[in-house]
Amino acid sequence: MTQLSPGQRLRSQVCATEVVVVRAGDGSVEPTCGGLPLVAIDAATGAGSVAAAADVTLMSGNAIGKRYTSPTDPTFEVLVTKAGAGTLGDGPTPLELREAKPLPASD
Repeated sequence: MTQLSPGQRLRSQVCATEVVVVRAGDGSVEPTCGGLPLVAIDAATGAGSVAAAADVTLMSGNAIGKRYTSPTDPTFEVLVTKAGAGTLGDGPTPLELREAKPLPASD
């Protein structure tokens, strides 16, 4: 995987998942989906199916419009633009759903 940059679009090799990099982090994150590395959105697809190579323990899905961050590098963040069946990860470690910050009370 090349160096990540904000705005970069990536897709899964095992499902329909597509993401946009919001924050690139420090460069130590290896973004994956279903256990396989994410690839550039315009990368050519292989002739054979790679779905069989997916790690079945990393197929719990993701949600469209949600942001995910790495537990080891919180400066890395992706936004899901197309949901799929694969679990987003940093290598074999699943990414965490980033919760929205509560708005201050306006009394």
